[in-house]
Amino acid sequence: MPIARLTTVAWSLSAVAVGMLLVGCSASVSVGNSEPKLSSDKLATTVSEKLAGTTGRPKPDITCPEDLVGKVGTTTRCTLTAKDGSTLGVSVKVTSVDGKQINFDIKADDTASPAPN
Repeated sequence: MPIARLTTVAWSLSAVAVGMLLVGCSASVSVGNSEPKLSSDKLATTVSEKLAGTTGRPKPDITCPEDLVGKVGTTTRCTLTAKDGSTLGVSVKVTSVDGKQINFDIKADDTASPAPN
């Protein structure tokens, strides 16, 4: 039975990875403070909504470890966690800042990491 489980997990990860490979999208948010910065929670929500809108799938569970500073070229890494516990890295890069509006690109990694045992 371990082989069947491995095959199922591998297939599940492949499905997640393929779905995310199609994701290369952009987002834009306005922030209300004097220094343009997007909180990690708001960033995670925005990335989740954008990925769901792009893939046509339910909003994924996204966590982002840090706030996104509104400075062109700034990057951060978020993590998408699938229902089976597998994870996929998601890169976020600031492309432009217009006043208090931060524009950024979102790109999911090509391969997922399996769920911990």
